[in-house]
Amino acid sequence: MPESRKRVAVIDYDLCNFDKCGNYLCERVCPVNRMKKECIKHELGKKPQISEELCTGCLLCEKKCPFKAISIINLSLDLKEPVHQYGQNSFRLYRLPVPREKSILGLLGENGCGKTTCVNILSGKIIPNFGDFSKAAEKSAVLEHYKGKEIQAFFKRLYAGEFRLALKQQNITELSQSSESLKEFLKKTGASAGKIKEISEKLSLEKIGERKLSQLSGGELQRAAIAAAILQDAGIYFFDEPSNYLDVSERLKMAGLLKELALEKSIIVVEHDLAVLDYLSDYVQLFFGKAGAYGVISAQKAVKNGINEFLEGFIKDENLKFRPSELKFEVKPPQEIAKARTILEYPALEKKLGSFSLKASAGTVREAEVLGILGPNAIGKTTFVKMLAGLLKADNEETELKLKVSYKPQYISAENSSPVRELFRAEGIDQELFNSEIKRRLDIEALLEKPIDKLSGGELQRVAIALCLARKNTDLYLLDEPSAFLDVEQRLQAASCIRRIVDSRKKAAFVVDHDILFQDFVSNRIIVFEGIPGSEGKALEPKSMREGMNAFLKAQGITMRRDPETGRPRINKKGSVLDQEQKKSGEYYYSK
Repeated sequence: MPESRKRVAVIDYDLCNFDKCGNYLCERVCPVNRMKKECIKHELGKKPQISEELCTGCLLCEKKCPFKAISIINLSLDLKEPVHQYGQNSFRLYRLPVPREKSILGLLGENGCGKTTCVNILSGKIIPNFGDFSKAAEKSAVLEHYKGKEIQAFFKRLYAGEFRLALKQQNITELSQSSESLKEFLKKTGASAGKIKEISEKLSLEKIGERKLSQLSGGELQRAAIAAAILQDAGIYFFDEPSNYLDVSERLKMAGLLKELALEKSIIVVEHDLAVLDYLSDYVQLFFGKAGAYGVISAQKAVKNGINEFLEGFIKDENLKFRPSELKFEVKPPQEIAKARTILEYPALEKKLGSFSLKASAGTVREAEVLGILGPNAIGKTTFVKMLAGLLKADNEETELKLKVSYKPQYISAENSSPVRELFRAEGIDQELFNSEIKRRLDIEALLEKPIDKLSGGELQRVAIALCLARKNTDLYLLDEPSAFLDVEQRLQAASCIRRIVDSRKKAAFVVDHDILFQDFVSNRIIVFEGIPGSEGKALEPKSMREGMNAFLKAQGITMRRDPETGRPRINKKGSVLDQEQKKSGEYYYSK
């Protein structure tokens, strides 16, 4: 492999500030520059550039940059030229996913490793340049490059205009700015009235067709975006994180619809809920690399093997270890901590909001305990948490707790352009706790100089979780859907961070989330919500993990088995022998 391909040097020019770093600090610390060679150089008044040919990979510039704008990666893989590179010292993508007819390809991996670039290439918005960014890329060069390969046929049809890509984007908040009705929005897909009615009914949208998009909840917006993608006439369908804001039942309905669509079409799904990805995919490809610097896509794998390799952190056919430790789940439920000191007893609570009413059973919270909250959307979970936080007053009881509460809301907005660092400073966080337990686990360091309104959905979520956990003198943490927009590894890191703080500081937390694997990782006990969504909800008293999970899954009509290698929960096919056996035994989640 040529020397120029042995390392990747990337500069985040949004973070680079050559004036405030002391006049091109990276150039001054570079040992190659000290030898009178121009490894890092700049034109007058412009930002620096790094020569990957001259770079020795010493990492001094990366370590010394005060704004964390530089990434130097010494590659261990024998990678040829990238599929696409945006410019010098910019992100590059190696390899592409290969869609197959009448099947679902699941993409699994870290955020920032090239999903958007993939979408833009497969939709024809970007013509890949194969690393030559000095001239405009040409479609004929793409067809020649892939001559004799399976993906060439795809590009031939794409460039001939024979089909197009239908996209369900990751960020659905843009839809909430629209004043058009849901019915008008779906009509724009060009689908027939009968087809719109059919898909609307399957996604439980038929009763809200006259409502404006700006009036819809996160879950309703997500289902609207999924419906709009399905209704389009396209050759390939790309669904980017379709389960965000959906409850478990809605996730399974969505998965069923995509399986139906795959009987005729090609589908690519990016999904961070491992149970859902496992359930709906026919095969998977893994993303790995360094977020914002480069991304590599693995070969196609059987679903079980691919997900297990991801959790193991080792891609066998590449002989590549991309994570130092393996991610494992507990096959047996955690032991009860009944002897732990009770730090909170909350009363039975009632709340009526318009036509919706909630009744929550009384419960206790113990020292060093995380209570997971599971239930359908529009059943009162957020209402319950807001009453505990003191943001809503219960109709029957005073809910002012004698504990200091820190709350992370379900929906997060970026309201100003000040750097993230200023947000933490203004909140007066526990700096020692932030530095020792939170900053590294949630990978916040690289975000501190970024403007808040420039953060991605996942970055904003990590900042919100960090802020909630870092507030001074907190006794009780309340986190509403912390896994939304996080990739799998970030979800498990967030769960680990919550657990670490609760355990080491003898605190407690309530966590609302629809990702069962996330709840499995973080919770000691479970509070199950039941009732009629949008009408009446009931919160049961906290139960053990075994009791809580069995009650919740029984209400959903699904069972889950454990993978023998990783212990991860996997959804059983409805009506299968194992599904029937587990329902008969009453063990919907854990083995006896």
